[in-house]
Amino acid sequence: MPNTATLPSTHPLLEAHRETLDAAARALRERSYYSRYPESPSPRVYGETAPQDGQAAHEATLNKDFEALADQPSTGAVVGSEVSPFGPRLGIRYPQLDVPRAMEAALAAMPAWRDAGAEVRAAVCTEIVERINRRSHEMAHAVMHTSGQPFVMSFQAGGPHAQDRALEAVVAALEEQRRFPASVVWEKPAKGEPVRMQKDYRVVPRGVALVIGCNTFPTWNAYPGLFASLATGNPVIVKPHPRAVLPLALTVAMAREVLAEAGFDRALVQLAVEDDGGTLAKDLALDDAVKIIDYTGGPGFGGWLETEAAARGKLVYTEKAGLNSVVVDSTDDLRGTLGNLAFSFSLYSGQMCTAPQNVFVPATGVGTDEGHLSAEEFTGRLAEAISRFTADDARAVEILGATVNDDVRGRATDVPALAERLGGEVVLDSRAVTHASYPDAVVRTPALVAVDAGNATAYTQECFGPVAFVVRTADTAESLRIFADTVREHGGMTAAVYSSDEQVLEAARDAAAEAGVALSENLTGQVFVNQTAAFSDLHGTGANPAANAAYADAAFVANRFRVITSRRHV
Repeated sequence: MPNTATLPSTHPLLEAHRETLDAAARALRERSYYSRYPESPSPRVYGETAPQDGQAAHEATLNKDFEALADQPSTGAVVGSEVSPFGPRLGIRYPQLDVPRAMEAALAAMPAWRDAGAEVRAAVCTEIVERINRRSHEMAHAVMHTSGQPFVMSFQAGGPHAQDRALEAVVAALEEQRRFPASVVWEKPAKGEPVRMQKDYRVVPRGVALVIGCNTFPTWNAYPGLFASLATGNPVIVKPHPRAVLPLALTVAMAREVLAEAGFDRALVQLAVEDDGGTLAKDLALDDAVKIIDYTGGPGFGGWLETEAAARGKLVYTEKAGLNSVVVDSTDDLRGTLGNLAFSFSLYSGQMCTAPQNVFVPATGVGTDEGHLSAEEFTGRLAEAISRFTADDARAVEILGATVNDDVRGRATDVPALAERLGGEVVLDSRAVTHASYPDAVVRTPALVAVDAGNATAYTQECFGPVAFVVRTADTAESLRIFADTVREHGGMTAAVYSSDEQVLEAARDAAAEAGVALSENLTGQVFVNQTAAFSDLHGTGANPAANAAYADAAFVANRFRVITSRRHV
């Protein structure tokens, strides 16, 4: 029974979104395919003028103050230094949040939001996601010009896929809150009349939640925490990466608009922006009002949050970085295997937390449907597949996107120096690709560096971006052992195995389970190890150092609220 103790009798958004919430909840329980938001940017789906309208809306935000957040508590100063990885400076100036006043406003907004009840909160959150979806083309341009993702990927991952993850978090939160009845009469048998008590159960939020965004996937990685906290009654401060503010500024502006229309305080969602080099994320994390922190980014600050912030009583959810592995044993579809891996390495130039980095190939070779290949032959075929896939510049840029920062560019533009430093051999060098529309963009194809299994120093450090390692092992058993060891020690968001031997696949499943990482087996079609599906696949496991949480299991949402009981004799 829903917790309806403090629900208003009616709210327009309850009926408007009940069908969506029911369908999404059913999909979550069954882990079946469900997508509320179409991933195709086609005008036939989003409207004939949607592409032009989205581009015009994006261009209208450039080189001016972001007025949609002018009503936030502000210091009076403006900040903003975003430069598109494709070249243009965005020139958007955002109001600097007055943090003490913002915290006061957030806490003042919380009681009414808390007392609205779980179902109303879920309905309002769903309306926010629906509003965001209508502006998916505009959001795609914002994501593209802050992350460097190619346009179609920006539309899909930054738009509908992120929106599905948001809805998933809302429904997961609603399902957990529904586990407690609003009120029961409790009876304990006794001599004579039973002892009767009235017991009421009230869901209460933790406090202010902080979402710390990342540069590469500003919406996809921020939405689960943002909507899980909001749906469980917590006001949210969104702190975007300094180089990827616009997508989350649009999100916060739309959320505040919907909240006000629904009769709640806009201060339930606020945006905190800073320029590069500031300490705002740390300062906010240590603020006494902040009780929940969601973070996506590098392991350095993530580790600090997991120790220092958590030690101060904060509830911390992190997604950091890891070593994603592919174990190659054999395949009965060599062409499909190579094509799938070529795409996986190339997508967004490997700048994904789920992109494969280490490919373990046995020195004994790889059995295939095209005959037995030595380790060197398989490695050469993989290099050829990547080269063919990225050979046409015009096609390649729509897969590769642009490199997002100087660290990635430095590795990708001097692979021979990297290989020499790490004691490896360049099998495939990275190639510069010219972007016809954005000549200033630094676009690079994937590189492959071959190393021996004994050279753990080379492949046990994250090499974010378009550089991957082919690791020569003694045999598949050693590949599986090293794979599991590296994930246990260094973390991993994804893993894949290719084998036509069921015993090897079973051993790989055991290794993945022991290491605590999700496994993909024999992907040769249009599903890739980089991708996860909302309502079905968990993103991360929380079982290895790459992340301490998973989008969006029960553990991700249930601790964001507590249940307070009041009881009395009947």
